[in-house]
Amino acid sequence: MTALAAAALLAAPALAERIGPAALDAAPEVDVLIVGEAHDNPAHHLNQARAAAHASAVVWEMLTPDMAAGWDPALLGDLAALDAALGWSGAGWPDVAGYAPILEAARAVPQRPGGVPPADVRRAAAEGAAPVFGEGARRFGLADPFAPARQAREVARQAAAHCGALPEDLLPGMVEVQRLRDAALARAAIDALDRHGPPVLVIAGNGHAEFGAVPEAILRADPEIVVRTVGQLEAEPEEAPPFDRWILTDAPGRDDPCEAFQ
Repeated sequence: MTALAAAALLAAPALAERIGPAALDAAPEVDVLIVGEAHDNPAHHLNQARAAAHASAVVWEMLTPDMAAGWDPALLGDLAALDAALGWSGAGWPDVAGYAPILEAARAVPQRPGGVPPADVRRAAAEGAAPVFGEGARRFGLADPFAPARQAREVARQAAAHCGALPEDLLPGMVEVQRLRDAALARAAIDALDRHGPPVLVIAGNGHAEFGAVPEAILRADPEIVVRTVGQLEAEPEEAPPFDRWILTDAPGRDDPCEAFQ
């Protein structure tokens, strides 16, 4: 099976299945499991912690290589010190305390960086994902532009994600940033699988967990890898969501995220 054929098979909406959080208590018979999240939802982190208990390694969207160098499981008893060691708050993520259950559940296994440094994010927005990713860009699907219809969908997604506040000429750059992040997570997941064996757990936002994101990049690179993805939603979807399985949770109280763009 080619990588493209594998990706097409994985993307079949019929695969979507609603599960309860307890389903994550069983060790997954996969190479890579991606469990998505809304970054500020504590319930999502608790569910991810259930999956982390079985992981050979955890790959983090939130950790760049420089941040991951500060990881020390002994710091779980002092979250302020852990925050400082990782540079977590400075990277703009929600409180590290919300992610502590995942780190605790997987404290005995490697915590691997899958995040993109800010300087590379800026370069990707200006130059494109492929030159920033470097060697392996073609393997992970970055060498070729999206087909026009897909590019239009991705631009529309970025416009919606930024509350319609970004100038239209900036949106293609945001698409390139998303592609870079997906490929970086895929590369980190494959590297973790090679080093530590299955199952590797990937912690990332729901947008990266969707079929056309990190799973597609993994399968382009190696169609023999068994990858499955779980999305965590806060409202009943109107159609089959783009995950193998999905969990419905309550939403936390939060301000309107679009207020920041006003």
